[in-house]
Amino acid sequence: MNGVDFGHRVVVARGPGPLSVRFGARTALVCAGLGLAALAVAVLGLGTGEFEVPPGEVIGALAGQGSGATRLVVVEWRLPRVLLALLVGAALGLSGAVFQSLLRNPLGSPDVIGFNTGAYTGVLVTMLLVGRDYHQTAAGALAGGLLAAAVVYLLAYRHGVHGFRLIVVGIAISAILASVNQWFVIKVQLQLAVAAAIWGQGSLNTVTWEQVPAVAVAVALLTAGLLALWPRLSLLAMGEESAAALGVRTERTRLLYLVIGVALTAVATAAAGPISFVALAAPQLARLLTRTAGVALAPSAVMGALLLTTSDWLGQRLFAPTQLPVGVVTVSLGGLYFAWLLARPMRKAAP
Repeated sequence: MNGVDFGHRVVVARGPGPLSVRFGARTALVCAGLGLAALAVAVLGLGTGEFEVPPGEVIGALAGQGSGATRLVVVEWRLPRVLLALLVGAALGLSGAVFQSLLRNPLGSPDVIGFNTGAYTGVLVTMLLVGRDYHQTAAGALAGGLLAAAVVYLLAYRHGVHGFRLIVVGIAISAILASVNQWFVIKVQLQLAVAAAIWGQGSLNTVTWEQVPAVAVAVALLTAGLLALWPRLSLLAMGEESAAALGVRTERTRLLYLVIGVALTAVATAAAGPISFVALAAPQLARLLTRTAGVALAPSAVMGALLLTTSDWLGQRLFAPTQLPVGVVTVSLGGLYFAWLLARPMRKAAP
């Protein structure tokens, strides 16, 4: 249903029962455009490699048509990687949007304030003491991320939590955990150290169909939780005093969002390793395109999916047949992104 809200056209998407999501028409167009771009890159990723498949045959293979060899390559070998890139990218985009809105700071990203480093620590400990099964590493990532978040939250708490203090404490904890992770890699057996070092770069090179359903269910449940709490996040982004005046229990709400944001980061880290830049840049780029100052959950998720899918395709094709870990590509793109951010004020100030 379309309507007018404070002079801006809006779209209302109604779900089951009383659940409904209200967003601007421009936001809907941006989400549609980013979604189509992500699907286009996904089809490109499914079709390129040592065994080239034209886009039409890729779509046919996904529909169950075409030769057995084409379906084997597209559906069995390449599709899990592409789906996981879309899911992990969306999870990172949502996590970044939650933290940046919660802390009201563009640097409020899980890869900056140490939560994904904590998830990596949890995975390393799990790999060392328990095993390397995906469900075990997922539990370890969640435990490590939540423990890191609890430490950062407690150290940053002084009559409430302020965004800048939490970011500074998070950067310090991230540096400590990074040193601990390096120590783990040095001390363990060579075979485990090599596997941990490769995984620690952030990679989708070894994903299988086994991981896709678990990640999809986890991301869907956490996204549903975010949508249910979304009005409170919008109020909290206005400031603690304003949110409290409107009846929001600020500390309890902040903790709920921290848990959901850390869980999204942990799911992504367990699936593909610690991947930088996506959670930081996706919400900023989404707000730039939608021209909104508030919470942009859906655009951030779609932008994250597009960024990670594109980065993974670049990692596979730039130096083919050698495949780069997707984390290496995202870090490189992150450097270019920061250079662009620094150059924007200089261009505006130039006569």
